[in-house]
Amino acid sequence: MAEQSVGEAKQARPRASKVWEYFTTFHSSTTAMHEHLKRRHPGATTFVGVFSFSFSAKQRRVDEFVLKRHSCTPQKAGVLTESILNMLVNDMRPLSMVEDEGFMQMVNTFHPGYTLPSRTHFTKLMEQKYETSLAKVKDALKATENKIALTTDAWTSVATEAYLGITCHFISDDWDFTSFCLTTMPLEERHTGPNIAAWVEQAVEKFEIPTSKIMAVVHDNGSNVVLAANILQEKNGWVSVRCTGHTLQLVINHALKNPQISKALGASRSLVEHFKRSELAASNLKLKQNQMGTPEHKLVQDVSTRWNSTYHMISRLLEQRWPVTATLSDPATQRGKQYLDLKSDQWTLLEELSQALQAFECATVYLSGKSYVTVSALPPLVKGLLKSTHTSYETTPVEAFQAAASKETTARWSGEVTFTHDKQSRQIIAAALDPRFLKLKFLTPEERFSVQNKVQALLKRDLQIGGLFQYWIHCLDQIPQTVTMTSEEDAHIQKICNEVLKYFGEQPLSKTESPLSWWKSNEARFPALASLAKSFLCIPATSTPSERLFSAAGNIASKKRASLTPEHVNMLTFLHCNLKRTPTRPADNQEGEGKKTQKTDRPNKDRV
Repeated sequence: MAEQSVGEAKQARPRASKVWEYFTTFHSSTTAMHEHLKRRHPGATTFVGVFSFSFSAKQRRVDEFVLKRHSCTPQKAGVLTESILNMLVNDMRPLSMVEDEGFMQMVNTFHPGYTLPSRTHFTKLMEQKYETSLAKVKDALKATENKIALTTDAWTSVATEAYLGITCHFISDDWDFTSFCLTTMPLEERHTGPNIAAWVEQAVEKFEIPTSKIMAVVHDNGSNVVLAANILQEKNGWVSVRCTGHTLQLVINHALKNPQISKALGASRSLVEHFKRSELAASNLKLKQNQMGTPEHKLVQDVSTRWNSTYHMISRLLEQRWPVTATLSDPATQRGKQYLDLKSDQWTLLEELSQALQAFECATVYLSGKSYVTVSALPPLVKGLLKSTHTSYETTPVEAFQAAASKETTARWSGEVTFTHDKQSRQIIAAALDPRFLKLKFLTPEERFSVQNKVQALLKRDLQIGGLFQYWIHCLDQIPQTVTMTSEEDAHIQKICNEVLKYFGEQPLSKTESPLSWWKSNEARFPALASLAKSFLCIPATSTPSERLFSAAGNIASKKRASLTPEHVNMLTFLHCNLKRTPTRPADNQEGEGKKTQKTDRPNKDRV
């Protein structure tokens, strides 16, 4: 009994050696195991009198590892905050989005150690970014010596606040078409011509643009805006250019007033509206599309302020004619809705009308471009539109449309297809300076000769003013000795005449190639004309760039942004349009910003 107690006591004795933390029992002796650890795992043991194992000391606790992994340094926090701000600006999101529960959870999932700042903090960061970007735009405008064109457009927000959008455009020294948003200015007073003119001048003054740098102002046909443009032209010499897109809208609206066309378009709108409102009708239409192998496209509803949306509505209806007819004639269709189908003669009318509108659609799309030269294409396009109106059609209403469109086009754009010395004719001069159209085939031979003389006169005027004088002083040594000179100015004028004659003798550039690329390659050959080309080709044909200020990312009047202050609307729009043109590095000021980020509270305030 005593021996059994002694045996149990021996078995219960704790193992003193550290090797048992690494091995299970095999033999009683630990010497061999110590030797193995010394030879094969020297980092696992430290011999100081007795064995002490540093391996276990290096092991981290799980909670320490998680904290280390999720920690967010001030620098990292600054980068994350900057990235979120850029997302809000680029996607035109409300700043209050950072206080939305779902967004907060998402950010926490991405980086649990990051403390998301409050909306107030992001508002301050946006204001700082605006000031930085504003300075960069000012520097860019100050750096260019080339002429600048402005576009303007008015807009009303969901909160019934009126704004005036202004953009500027110029051709850089590298022959890149460059654009900046200047302002989305809140309008608190009456929108009279003198007030609008004063607001435009305020924007120009804010960006420190000399009035002599402004070449033209592109605007719509509203009487108050036209008056403002005339005031600016008389006061500052800024050429008034009416928006081609808005003018096209007026031309088409007038031509579509034929009673039979109006009736067919009204029936088309009712038909489209039926499929837009009825889920059952839309579902049945999709089924018929699938059965007939027709593209599963939805019908398009037109908008009164965009004539080409009517063209798109007609085109889509013609594409989906048979699925639409099959859906309406199906027994499952609700009684009373079958009459919505168009009559046979209306379908024929729409088909011919679509063909007649196609030329105007192509012109609208091209002239609304934002990254290439458009103003020079207007004269040949107008000539092409007039030619298209001479096409004959079988239906009387479409013939009436053609006649009305031809009359309106001629009345509104006579200055773009004929040249006279007593008119500005800026678009024709621009076409002459575009290597694609330098032969001026849309003009008569007499008009072409007059345009060439006008170009020479403009260059001589610039020479007398002094804009080109320094250049010609530099080039004096290249003047042939056979030239008889009564003065240095006569030599310069002779050189200008030779340059103009040589340019108009060039082969025209392909219509698909870039005139700016051509000028970049040939600037040294035609230095005087190159400078003049930059002044004219920078003018947009439409005020579409200003319209885009209010429809960026397809979000014209988001209700979540409806309560933004007018000042913040201006800042967000400015940053959205200019951020990519004036890039900022996410790492800028990230240390200081990151330190603030970690201490920022998150008060529950109303959306800005």
